[in-house]
Formats: sequence, C-alpha cells, structure tokens
Amino acid sequence: MKELVVISGKGGTGKTTIVAAFATLAQDKVMADADVDAPDLHIILDPTITRREEFRSGNLAFINKELCTECGKCRELCRFGAISEGYVVDKIDCEGCGVCYNFCPAEAIEFKEEVSGEWFISETRFGSLVHAQLGVAKENSGKLVTLVRKNAKMLAENKGKELIIVDGAPGIGCAVISSITGSDLVLIISEPTISGIHDMRRTAALAAHFKIPTAVCINKCDINLEISQNIRSYCQENNLKLVGEIPFDTVVTEAMVHRKSVIEFSQGAVSQEIERTWQNTTRLLNQSGEA
Repeated sequence: MKELVVISGKGGTGKTTIVAAFATLAQDKVMADADVDAPDLHIILDPTITRREEFRSGNLAFINKELCTECGKCRELCRFGAISEGYVVDKIDCEGCGVCYNFCPAEAIEFKEEVSGEWFISETRFGSLVHAQLGVAKENSGKLVTLVRKNAKMLAENKGKELIIVDGAPGIGCAVISSITGSDLVLIISEPTISGIHDMRRTAALAAHFKIPTAVCINKCDINLEISQNIRSYCQENNLKLVGEIPFDTVVTEAMVHRKSVIEFSQGAVSQEIERTWQNTTRLLNQSGEA
C-alpha cells in the first residue's frame, strides 16, 4: 500500500482542486481529507456519509454552582480571564489547562473531556473518503488528522486498496506534520507568487526533515513566468522532482461551481497537464521505498 500526501505551504494554491482531479484518475484507492480545520474536498466529491463519530480531545472547566463558594480562587489563578464574576466559564476563552480544577478549595469545578469535532467515513462517485471537521476554536487538529489517516489506512486494508490519496493541510504546523509523517511521497502544490515560492521552500524543508521523498507541481504556472523559473531552479538545486506545470484557466472555477473535478468537466489544456502530472507522480510513488 502506498500513501500520497498533497500539501501546500499556503491556502489557495489549488491543492484540493488537484486532489479531486487525481481522485478522478486514480484507481483502487481510498481518499482522505486531512485539512480538518477547513475541509473542502467534500464540496467537489459530494459524499454520502456512512459512518459519523465524535472526536473528543482536550478538557473544559465547568463550575458546579451548588458547590461553588465564590471564593475567587479560580478567577485569581486563571491566566486567560475565562471565568466571569458570576463564576461561569467562557468556553472560548478556557484553554483547558486545569489550574482552576486542581486548586479549587471547594472542589466545585469539573474538568470534562469535550467534543472537539467529528470525523466521517463516506462514499463518493470516486470511492471511499475519510474526512473530518474540527469545531470552532477547538484545538488538537494534529490528533484529528492522525485519526483520519489511521482510519483511511484501515479502510484501505479492509477493502484491499493499494493507494491512499491524502489532501493535506496548508502551512507547516502540527496538522501538516501529522499529515505527512510516515507517508511514501509528498507532492507540494506551489504557485508562482512571492508568497507561493517562500512557502514552498518551507514545506520542502519540512518534508526533508522527515526524510520523505518530495515532488513539486507548479499550478497557474503562466501567471508569473519569472517566479515559475525560480521554482524550477530551486527544484533542480535541491533535487526535487518537478512533476507538472499546470496553466491558469477559468475552467477550473467553472468546474468547482458545478461541483465537479476539472477532469470530469473539461478535457482542455488544464486537464491534460493534470493527467501528465498524475502519471509522473505515480511513477515516483511506485519508486518510493525501493533500494
């Protein structure tokens, strides 16, 4: 079984658009959306949920008014100002540190494990999808990403699938680290902008730190030819495979409006280049792990 993780150093590079197109082209696979903070792969794939589970992580303080003596100790110790004068804990401000719980002399504070989001197993027209949604202002996105990938792997094993395609989170934070560790190939989707090449370098360095084979695809490659050339040069200097250069075309937006992958919607230049990118990527993926 192979696992391909598609990431980008920033949002808006077209990562999910390309993952959806790969889902159209790939055979014998399971898909996973590891962008749990702002998932949107489901918008294109239009899944039917077959399993829905709560994600519990972290704790939240709750003051039992029947036991509370309003001594003020919890308000004094709370560094986040999460406890009001009426001795009610603000769910947004509470960081779940547990100080109030541990030092309340009346033992009036409960420290409940909270529901931080949900994760799902769904069926789509392209096969199975494991995805999730972290709650508003909730933490532990890295833990939820790990849960999504774990269930995608279990699902692939149970169904006898040979490939997992993961739509990773943007950036270089804990959710991205959880997305890529232990994978067989990382594909970075970059764009020819100042911020695009800057963040591509950061994600490439992150993948190199974890010793994961890495490839690069330039999306909207013709919007700035000079920066596209800089990305090519960077890839050559750092031994990164450049697997595709996809031109800008409004057909991509039109496809999204119709909730279709660009491969389904059109067979123009963009779709042809994505198909070439997919062929180059799968070639690298099949080589990963070989001596």
